[in-house]
Amino acid sequence: MLKRLLILGMMAAPACVLAQVKKPGASTERAPGKPMTSIDSVMVKQYFFSALHEKTIENFPLAADLFNRVLQTDANNDAAMYELAGMKKLQKDNDGARQLLERAVTINANNEWYWISLADCYEKTNDLAKLENVFNQLIRLAPDKPDYYFDKANAYYLQKRYDEALAVYKQIEGITGLTDDIVAQRQKIYLKQNKVDQAAAELESMMAANPGQVRYYLLLAEIYNSNGQNAKALPVLQKAARLDPNNGLVHLALADIYREKKDAEACFSELELAFAVPDLDIDQKIRIIMGYIPKFPEPNAKASALELSRILTTAHPTNAKAFALYGDMLMQSAKFKEAKPAYKRSIELDEQVYAVHEQLVRLDLGDNDIDGAIKDGQNALSLFPNQAWMNYLVGVAYLQKKNYTKSLSYLKNTTSLELQDKELLSQCFSALGDVYHEQKDNVKSDEAYDRSLTYNPDNAYTLNNYAYYLSVRGDQLEKAARMSKHSNDIQPNTASFQDTYAWILFRQKNYAEARVWIEKALVSDKDHSAVKEEHYGDIMFYLGDTNAAVANWKKAKEYGGASPVLERKINERKYIE
Repeated sequence: MLKRLLILGMMAAPACVLAQVKKPGASTERAPGKPMTSIDSVMVKQYFFSALHEKTIENFPLAADLFNRVLQTDANNDAAMYELAGMKKLQKDNDGARQLLERAVTINANNEWYWISLADCYEKTNDLAKLENVFNQLIRLAPDKPDYYFDKANAYYLQKRYDEALAVYKQIEGITGLTDDIVAQRQKIYLKQNKVDQAAAELESMMAANPGQVRYYLLLAEIYNSNGQNAKALPVLQKAARLDPNNGLVHLALADIYREKKDAEACFSELELAFAVPDLDIDQKIRIIMGYIPKFPEPNAKASALELSRILTTAHPTNAKAFALYGDMLMQSAKFKEAKPAYKRSIELDEQVYAVHEQLVRLDLGDNDIDGAIKDGQNALSLFPNQAWMNYLVGVAYLQKKNYTKSLSYLKNTTSLELQDKELLSQCFSALGDVYHEQKDNVKSDEAYDRSLTYNPDNAYTLNNYAYYLSVRGDQLEKAARMSKHSNDIQPNTASFQDTYAWILFRQKNYAEARVWIEKALVSDKDHSAVKEEHYGDIMFYLGDTNAAVANWKKAKEYGGASPVLERKINERKYIE
């Protein structure tokens, strides 16, 4: 509530000084009680300094006991009250601390530290009326300290005693001259009193006295903006921009005004100028870019965010966050090849952000850069060995490289590290199924695929691969057909899925339906798959159209088909298993 007071309240008063030294002219009022003997005085000093020692080594219970012994012998020892109050504050006993400090200031009204600590107690309970008296006492003791006046004015402000607060600020001005703090505090009051013109007039006076100080222009513009007077704010900011063209805050303020005026082009131009200023806080710029994300279906929003993030890397060439964000925006714009170097640069600048490593490895895999994925993934795992997703991605990379032993190792790591992420577990067990299939271990392969589907029954790739491998083996064809049909329902018009279902129907001798599905696969296929053409030929042979079968087998050969029996099928004009 009272910032200045809290800062002062955190200062540590020297206890020995409190115990032994009084300010010139300070008066100490002792409450009536048993007179102190010389022996009592010696014991009080011993207890007091022993207590200070225990406090220093943080033996607070013994320190508190010793300070209480001081007060048992000397009920008016204000220094012991102050020390005990401090320990009660540590124990969150604000009421107990307040009572001790109220006694201490009664005994010694001229100790500044006592009043500061008491003010902290009143501040915690929002006792503004008592705070006012404390500040009056502090001003009495230190009439040249502006902070106490500021605290008093703030107490008036919180009680909505605005005119009294303004009077205190006038007193401060007499001590320090007109400062930015005084101007800012008076602005708050003027605006609470709806005296916008008076608030503006004071700032205009500051601008006239300090024509090169752009901060006054920004403050004035903010007053106009916050009170619905944008038309007045615009020329103020335009003048500020002429005075200091490289002031990022000015350009951001202008961007806000143009946004309100629906002038998108002018708004973006000001943002470009602001983002090019290296001194403008990068986190503020990042927040602005992130504000575009909810609008990302709009091409203009994507383009704007992308350009601003590019400028960010120019203005902050050594900041990892700038390049990470640029990579993200390139990804959003499907510029995957350009995103990779941005992520790599981010990692060079700061390798401790895991998410950037994962994005890079995903891009490597998407670009079919298998060696890059392994290299970048292993680098990430050297820093983050327990990241399940990274183990999975490296395992997939080794699977694609046909290094099944290493793939198996990373995929097993994944399942040991992750127990909650059902999507990851489904993908991982699916990949394990692929590995075991390649190792000719059909039992483990089937178990892995089944496990994958327990985590996600709609994993289309698991359904397709599992179904296809069963059909190749001629096992559980009904189950294979159900899974393959389900994968096509989930992800229609996928050529490889349609081909799998056609092949299962072929294995079930349902040739007519198989033809329907293989023709769908060929329509969906954009890659001229030799396998699909060969399957088409196989189906046509069993439908009795040998010429069509041979024509499709030949087309499969043209497309690079390399099955062991393709040449024999063509030459012998018949299907060969």
